[in-house]
Amino acid sequence: MSEQNDVLLEKDELEKPKPEIKRVEGDPTPAFKGASWAALLIGVVAYLIGLYNAAMQLNEKGYYFAVLVFGLYAAISLQKTVRDKEEGVPVTNIYYGVSWVALIVAIVLMAVGLYNAGSITLSEKGFYGMAFVLSLFAAITVQKNIRDSQKARKKE
Repeated sequence: MSEQNDVLLEKDELEKPKPEIKRVEGDPTPAFKGASWAALLIGVVAYLIGLYNAAMQLNEKGYYFAVLVFGLYAAISLQKTVRDKEEGVPVTNIYYGVSWVALIVAIVLMAVGLYNAGSITLSEKGFYGMAFVLSLFAAITVQKNIRDSQKARKKE
């Protein structure tokens, strides 16, 4: 008897209409927003845990931390200037150029630092490089999602 009631309850639950989620055109899906934030957190946290556990001198750890923060700022700044130009918001050519140069310098500093680091193994170098790139990409994506959400809300 109880099995029959369970089957009826399951059937009733399946037949219930699911609530419709209203999305504004241009607004990223919650899954994409969550995945972007997760990628940013995973990249930054993995990088920082790697630095914490590394057998480097404190000044080396500081260098790699500063390069990460500089790279994140440069990537977000560049994404914002590119988006502003695309939307017709005035952006000076100097700031646009500085944003590109800052991102390139951050990437070059990371590459040169890893190339010249004799105290870390090749696998650690690869780890830092991948965590750095993941963090930069995720920071750009999170910034884009925030901007897309703001633009979609203004359309409502």
